[in-house]
Amino acid sequence: MNITDIFSLAYRTVRSNKLRTGLTVAIIAFGIMALVGIITAIKAMNQKFTESFSTMGANGFTIRFKERQIHFGGGDQSDLKLAKKGKRKEKTSSLGKPINIEQADAFRTNYTFPATTGVSVFVNRNTIVSYNTKKTTPNVLLLGADENYLLLNGFELSAGRNFNQTDVQSARNLCLLGHDVATKLFKENVDKAVNAIIRVNDIPYRVLGVLGSRGSSFGFSRDNLVILSYQNIDRNFTNNVGSYTLAVMTDDIRKVAEAMGEAEGTFRAIRKLNTTEENNFVLDRNDAIAEKAMKSLGFLTISATVIGLITLIGAAIGLMNIMLVSVTERTKEVGLIKAIGGKSKLVRRQFLLEAIIISLLGALFGILLGITVGNLFSMLLKTGFVVPWNWVIYGIGLCTIVGILAGLYPALKAGRLNPIEALRYE
Repeated sequence: MNITDIFSLAYRTVRSNKLRTGLTVAIIAFGIMALVGIITAIKAMNQKFTESFSTMGANGFTIRFKERQIHFGGGDQSDLKLAKKGKRKEKTSSLGKPINIEQADAFRTNYTFPATTGVSVFVNRNTIVSYNTKKTTPNVLLLGADENYLLLNGFELSAGRNFNQTDVQSARNLCLLGHDVATKLFKENVDKAVNAIIRVNDIPYRVLGVLGSRGSSFGFSRDNLVILSYQNIDRNFTNNVGSYTLAVMTDDIRKVAEAMGEAEGTFRAIRKLNTTEENNFVLDRNDAIAEKAMKSLGFLTISATVIGLITLIGAAIGLMNIMLVSVTERTKEVGLIKAIGGKSKLVRRQFLLEAIIISLLGALFGILLGITVGNLFSMLLKTGFVVPWNWVIYGIGLCTIVGILAGLYPALKAGRLNPIEALRYE
């Protein structure tokens, strides 16, 4: 008998025991489905993160305020420990200061590196925007920005125009509407919003343009916002303003490190930090933000792997027991094969192939179900179809190993059967 004959015989034996084979395949398929399904969902989430942050550009970075770390109690002792280590503490005057509008303007004026710079500021998420008798619920995001904000953050206009430098510096009551807000106030004809007079928290504003739709990200709409010039925010909403954020975009990703170095030096001077003080602001590369977000999903991959391995261990034990039962049931068959000249290694191969076939069937169904379940999550996130090819290969490999390990002992036991005793077995 050659390997083809052995495989054919093993396959017929597996097919003839449908219930037993089906239960074992289901156990293995469940483990692989859990593993591949969760990995597929994680890949969909990573894809969503990448899409969300890619609009910011990998060749850019932001400068934002870093809150100081507050330590309760033992202030004098902390200072003493720092002195013993040869470190100087930061001056109290340089700590706890958000980035204000004067510092933001000074950075734009003094930063000489050839790059596009922008200023933005978050105000609140409970703004009400109204037009005639229509108004939004108090959940609109209010931002202040300059003429470069749309470019630096990947927005496009569906109607009207963007701010220009004069609009920003004059602090006039002009605004840009997010797609959801424009649709709420002007229905489907968002072009009518351009040049209309709306009210933002009861303050009248003329609409310059309407932003194109960017959809939602993890359940949060990115179109439910209104953007004013940051100078206007300083004039009309000064009590609600937090820390300003600075954005920089270079024309070449290879220049980002150099641009960040010069930005740090420029902003340290603006923040009046001396050489012994640490930065009280943070420089974040745009691609680093996405990378950090995706790394935070790493524990899910570990959890999925653990769940899959535990299930596969249980499946391996079940498969081994089934194969042992099969050896017992087919003792006479093994004796007959040996009596007509079959060798022990052929018997071992047959039982081993049966275990591998069952495991690979489980892998096949598990992978198909896992990809299907994972892509249901992908559809919710509105990302493309995801197939984790590396984990598909890992799943097939794991199931092959499970089949070999689970079938090895039963195969050895079948191969050691004495043909005379096997033929007499009842």
